Amino acid sequence: MGHAADTSAFVDYYELLQVSPNADEDTIQRVFRHFAKKYHPDGGSSQGDSERFNKLLEAYRNLTDPALRAAYDVAYQAHWDQTWKVGAEASQGNVISDDARVRERLLALFYIQRRRDMKTPGMGQLELERLMDIPFDHLAFHLWYLREKGWIQRLDNGQLAITADGVDKAERYRSPLDPERLIESRVAGDARAELASKSSAS
Repeated sequence: MGHAADTSAFVDYYELLQVSPNADEDTIQRVFRHFAKKYHPDGGSSQGDSERFNKLLEAYRNLTDPALRAAYDVAYQAHWDQTWKVGAEASQGNVISDDARVRERLLALFYIQRRRDMKTPGMGQLELERLMDIPFDHLAFHLWYLREKGWIQRLDNGQLAITADGVDKAERYRSPLDPERLIESRVAGDARAELASKSSAS
């Protein structure tokens, strides 16, 4: 029996066997026999390759078992749907410059927050989503990048804050930002906290 497809480490079995996704079982068997003879490590061929042979065998077993092939085809379609989306996004010439502007604005937010309140310099997920007007899933890449560069850091309370290197970088960016949005967010948050405190006390 073969193994169900693992989409976390996707292998294109059709490409491996050089057959169409619509190939019937007879075609797959014929092609596999050809490659098995060519790459079998004990077949006496100068091209014997045990690793390649084992991958071909795995592909053959998955594509000739109806249940495994059905499950694999679902993963295959999902893989290529995602690949096509990546290709379409990459073809947009402004995607990299747009991402760079997002990171500039993020760093400016962290810069302003630390500058105006050194005791609480951090910002949390919900606050970042609201100020940037971008879902956190989309922000995750940019936050990862800023952390890897050492421009922001995670505080003990779980929030993120700018570092000294980040301050230097933000000042080089000189990205325009309306600090009033940040101030309004903090004031609104403080007002809600005060109201909740009064409600619990009454």
